[in-house]
Amino acid sequence: MDLTGKVAIVTGASRGVGAATAELLAHRGCKVACAARATDATPLPIPGTIDDTVRRITAAGGDALAVPTNLARDDEVERMVATTLEHFGRVDVLVNNAAITFPGDLALEMKRFDLVMQVDLRAPLIAIRAAVPAMKKQGGGAIVNVSSVAGLNYIPDLMAYGMSKAALEHLTVSAAHQLRPFDITVNTFRIDVPVASEGFVFNMPDVDHSDWEPSEVAAEGIVWMLVQPPAYTGHNEGMAALRAAHGIMASRSARPFDSQQSLVTESHLRPVG
Repeated sequence: MDLTGKVAIVTGASRGVGAATAELLAHRGCKVACAARATDATPLPIPGTIDDTVRRITAAGGDALAVPTNLARDDEVERMVATTLEHFGRVDVLVNNAAITFPGDLALEMKRFDLVMQVDLRAPLIAIRAAVPAMKKQGGGAIVNVSSVAGLNYIPDLMAYGMSKAALEHLTVSAAHQLRPFDITVNTFRIDVPVASEGFVFNMPDVDHSDWEPSEVAAEGIVWMLVQPPAYTGHNEGMAALRAAHGIMASRSARPFDSQQSLVTESHLRPVG
């Protein structure tokens, strides 16, 4: 896909991988709807707002729109897509990046379990359902769901988060089969190399981040997936494997991560919500 003139929605675009992806898409010619809860008017304790991201994009000559969205509410997810269509007239790209989690496994309160599932799984499904009609009308589109190695392996305190990511990867494969005839690609970008997003750094200020990649490296992989031809669909791909196979996402960390070691430890995936 040539991104010039296309319109993208990126969730979780107030900071971290979401903000870096929104900025890279804008640099590649996209108009970007930046969606998240954190705004200048309603900031969160973790640094970053969608207004910050929009300012950086527009200062660099791009076109972006802040779309305040609480992904825990179905109507706001639907409104996110409707607002983008109303403002830009089309939707070509959807990046389901936002996610939350809470510590706790079998003892996790069910209201918190439900909230994880709402934000990390239900919201991406609703966003896909809302965006697909416009993509079909336009003759194609590209969707990337951002997952985690927690969806493949048990990591203490992250059971609900891992369950949501495992289901998200199944959503990718299922949606890809259904949307292939319309040239709408659906792929998963699985973060299995430590990434120093603001959320993780905020929650782990005393952890050594020297072998963690900046968010911009993950963004490069997500955008690489988005620009692949329509035949590239239904893939659940890890960041490390993509780097090895395609020579993308060159390391920018102070101490490059050894992909031959275990790709994640519990300390790399503490709660960010």
